[in-house]
Amino acid sequence: MEPKVHTEISDLTKRHLWGHFTRLGGAQREGLPIIERGEGAYVYDAQGRKYLDGLSGLFTVNIGHGRTELAEAARAQTEKLAYFPIWSYSTEPAARLAGRLADLAPGDVNRVYFTASGGEAVEAAWKLAIQYFSVIGQPQRRKVISRDYAYHGTSLGALSITGIQALREPFEPLLPNAVKIRNTNRYRCETCANAPACTLDCADDLERRILAEGPETIAMVILEPLQNTGGALVPPEGYWKKIRETCDRYGILLVSDEVICAFGRLGHMFGSDRFGYQPDMITFAKGVTSGYAPMGGVLISDRIAAPFLEDDTRVFLDGHTFGGHPVACAVALANLDVLEQDDICGNVLRNEPLFDDVMNSLAALPLVGDVRGAGYFRVAELVRDADTRETFSDEESEWLLRTVVSPMLYDAGLICRADDRADPVVVLSPTLICGEKELEFIRTTLTSVFTEAWKQFQARN
Repeated sequence: MEPKVHTEISDLTKRHLWGHFTRLGGAQREGLPIIERGEGAYVYDAQGRKYLDGLSGLFTVNIGHGRTELAEAARAQTEKLAYFPIWSYSTEPAARLAGRLADLAPGDVNRVYFTASGGEAVEAAWKLAIQYFSVIGQPQRRKVISRDYAYHGTSLGALSITGIQALREPFEPLLPNAVKIRNTNRYRCETCANAPACTLDCADDLERRILAEGPETIAMVILEPLQNTGGALVPPEGYWKKIRETCDRYGILLVSDEVICAFGRLGHMFGSDRFGYQPDMITFAKGVTSGYAPMGGVLISDRIAAPFLEDDTRVFLDGHTFGGHPVACAVALANLDVLEQDDICGNVLRNEPLFDDVMNSLAALPLVGDVRGAGYFRVAELVRDADTRETFSDEESEWLLRTVVSPMLYDAGLICRADDRADPVVVLSPTLICGEKELEFIRTTLTSVFTEAWKQFQARN
């Protein structure tokens, strides 16, 4: 980008662009990085600097940047039919994508309800669960159970399900009937962190909460296969089996929120495949198009659809202007082609041992208390004392992540995420085309940055 144009875009950004989850005052004073183009696993800023996209944009660009196949699919569909709703109509791309996703989904999950985002998908799933139980004569089932710290979206319904208190507080009271259970953070678990093995108390907490609320009032349980907020929280062995059994025991729908975990992120098309459980619904977005077009949706089991087929006047009372957008559907179909033809899931699984080794090497650094995750979704949790697991104060975390770690990572050419919505972590979610070169770059970069950050913290204290 020419210097004059760069200055113009920077000025427009400072004056007019309100970034999402962005500190507006700082952005107006200092501006924001301007990302101009992407190629493969990398992006380039307006000054031509190259960065490894270690977050896949936002857990999204699974097949990498600059895939002309997807651009061509969008162009061809735009010329043929740029837009038409699926409100009492169908289009070829929407029908073909629905069939393709149903073929890929586990078990009897054969219906697809399209939205334009993951948050919309989560809300649609909750509304569908409520209406489903109303139709079958159990209208008292309206509650939804999710986990502490879990992020499920920011619209008022999805935010009610979200478990991050700092996001919820400004807008409370939110919708009622959204209750929380323990997450699967073994590193911070007060019950069994020091035990030789997980006791599955985090799974037992679901049944305790169901009984406390009244089983006849619960419509659905919604959980991520591997929880994002809190830092790539991997479920212990036996967790999902117990969750499924508990939902079945009390007649509750199990929703797998796979907005992040689907389409190869964990080395499988769906995260539920990775952990071996059968959901009643799957919410998805992000990787379904690799971010080349906005799309989300809900995959739904045949048994949930069944009562809506019994009466020709029965309608699921929800709708979205851009749900099933023809261009987005065409892009998603092309994206699925790439995922399968390039064996993207296989690439993740083949490189998983190396990623394990990269993260384990970081765990030896004094700043790192824990490393966790699976597939191409990893986290390093930062602590002030690795032996006692003592975390940082809010002031220390603010300084460490935003004054030291984040700028150093960016200067070193690695884009990832420093997150302290729970305990401070650095999140890695690289594009699924990455291999040894990119993973070794992550190792050397984080080793250097974490070592220097620890020195600065020691000098400060």
